This record gives sequence, C-alpha cells and structure tokens, in this order.
Amino acid sequence: MSAILRHEPERFGVLLDAEGYTPLDELLAAVRKRYPNVSEGELRAVVETVEPTKQRYSIVDGHIRANYGHSLEGRIRHAGAPPPDLLYHGTAQHVLDTILAQGIRPMARQYVHLTEDRALALRVGARRGTPRLIEVDARRAHAEGVVFYRANRSFWLADKVPPRYLSARRHIEPAI
Repeated sequence: MSAILRHEPERFGVLLDAEGYTPLDELLAAVRKRYPNVSEGELRAVVETVEPTKQRYSIVDGHIRANYGHSLEGRIRHAGAPPPDLLYHGTAQHVLDTILAQGIRPMARQYVHLTEDRALALRVGARRGTPRLIEVDARRAHAEGVVFYRANRSFWLADKVPPRYLSARRHIEPAI
C-alpha cells in the first residue's frame, strides 16, 4: 500500500487525485495483482491497525490515501487549525543543534510533523539515532503567524517552524 499510495502509483496503474486519494476498489484491484486473495476488509484493517498512532492512511467516502503523501508532485492540502499550546518534534541527537539554529523544516516531506504525544515523538526521533525531544511553543507560533494543520488524531503539520519557537529537553530521554 505504501508503494502504491506514497511513491509509485503509476507503476501499479493507480491514479491519485490532487489530494492523494484513489477509490478504494482501484487500490484493491492493484493489490490483488500481487496478492489475489486480499479483501477490502483486510485493506481497512491495515488502515486501522498498522501503527494506529501514526495513522498513515485514511479512508473517506470509499476513497483512500496515504496521509502524508511523501512523493506526490502536488501538495496534500489540510485546513489550518489552532494548535494546542505545546507540540513535540522527535529528532536524533546528531541533528539537534542544526534544528535549534535553523528551525524545523520538512526536508524531503511536504510538511513538518509534530505531535502532542511525547512518547510518539521520541519513537520517531529514535529511528535515526539517540532520540531528543524538541518542544514547540505552538500557541505563540500560531499567534505570530505560523499556520498549523491537523493531519489526524496523532499528528499536527506545519510548513516550517522557526527556531525562536523551539526548545530542547535538557537531558536525553529514553526511547519508549
């Protein structure tokens, strides 16, 4: 599903709309070319059960998309929303100083990913080394013009977060 919805839909004969959605039955047909016995229920189970805190996929009105659309040419749009006062960004120790100096940038992604869940942020940061937790003063950033988007129940997005809204934890927190 990830290869089809995030990286190479054309290779599998799937057409994504501007928001990254495709009809669920088209995805099912593409998946069945390799796994003929897959059911729609199993695809729905993947959406619900694979890394549920990250909510990598969403289904709306019989259409499915990867919520983060990393390789789409166009940008998946989200409605702006007022964020909670504090958000967290998990990163690796070796890039912490750069982020604190330059801010959080999306790099190869469409948006910066933030969360209210400290443990989730630390797990994300642990993927590339010793994890560090960055606190984002989202209330102040939003008041001063940074636009935040609610991606799903676990993640908030932003185009970028300037360094003046960031602070790092004073100690390295263990990965959870």
